[in-house]
Amino acid sequence: MHDSQHSDAFCDRSARHHAEFGPHGFKAQFGMGGHMHGFGGPGGMRARRGDVRSAILRLLSEKPMHGYQIIQELSARSGGAWSPSAGSVYPTLQLLADEGLVSAQETAGKKVFSLTEAGVTAVAETADEPAPWEDAAQSSDSGVAGYRQAAGRLMQVVFQIGKTGTRAQAEAAIEVLNDARKKLYTLLAED
Repeated sequence: MHDSQHSDAFCDRSARHHAEFGPHGFKAQFGMGGHMHGFGGPGGMRARRGDVRSAILRLLSEKPMHGYQIIQELSARSGGAWSPSAGSVYPTLQLLADEGLVSAQETAGKKVFSLTEAGVTAVAETADEPAPWEDAAQSSDSGVAGYRQAAGRLMQVVFQIGKTGTRAQAEAAIEVLNDARKKLYTLLAED
């Protein structure tokens, strides 16, 4: 291998390392939007497909909305405990349109969805059930969801320091993390 080829290969490996691990060696555990894998987003909750479907229908029974409004509204109504991704909302909207429960109109460059008559009927059939965002808000008060939410928030800042922090910030963060780890092990030992 020529020296220039060897140098190019090293640069490629180095670039891949920094893209995956960041400049301070922390591996990215986050998906799109900084959400930690396995925790279902910043709220720490991953909803079942039926919950997303039911929630969209319930929201659209109040007024027509575009997809981003639906995501924001679900997050707000659940107190931030549930923030469904665009990857779950938009395919569900398409499915509901295919089933004839919602229709879409282009308004100001955005697809605005509203219920069809069949959609109104479907919502009426579930009117006595709690709304999915109410379940999400109640679930977030439980210990497991609260723990996941706190861990997710911690990992977001750990990742951010690993990716963009200075050497001094990374060294200070290591001390904080080591102290937190020791305290958590102490909690486990109390059992």
